Amino acid sequence: MRVISGIAKGKKIPLSISHHLRPTSDKVKEALFNIIADRIEDASFLDLYAGTGSIGIEALSRGAKEVIFIEKETKQFARLRQQLGTYPFSGRWKVFRMPAINYVRQKRRGTFDFIFIDPPYQSDEIGKILPSLMDGAMLTAKGVVFIEHFHKTPLPEPKESLFLSRVYKYGGTLLTLYAKKTEHCGLSRDV
Repeated sequence: MRVISGIAKGKKIPLSISHHLRPTSDKVKEALFNIIADRIEDASFLDLYAGTGSIGIEALSRGAKEVIFIEKETKQFARLRQQLGTYPFSGRWKVFRMPAINYVRQKRRGTFDFIFIDPPYQSDEIGKILPSLMDGAMLTAKGVVFIEHFHKTPLPEPKESLFLSRVYKYGGTLLTLYAKKTEHCGLSRDV
């Protein structure tokens, strides 16, 4: 697995042998960054369930001003911090070792342009974390929540401040986008 584009293009992202990790495929990663290509420069990005960090690293490589990585597994957290130190992204990232839901509940307010959620497919994490994000308080006015999930995993209906903007399918993987109802996020409202 490698960084696809930007200042770290071609740099290898080491894979962990952990059975809990299922890194985002390059196809899905490239599609995600094609969707936000004109908005990633100087954006703030939250990578929940970071794992190898490939999504957040790609965001930094493409010009995001800040990426927050959340990883609860101690060994993966240490690997990710070590790996991030090998890239030219000094001062633009932070890694927190805690469950994603704890970070969201503690933060509650924020200014993220993009939030990426990709928990283990067999977990019930999406059902736990998405309701905590539905008020839109952690998003900027044009912020977007991306959820990578198994195509048979049902997602809660959007409530409060978010609407279901789009769903993209890549084999058995769906990339579902939620955006704020009150603002036009710059993405199509088509589902």
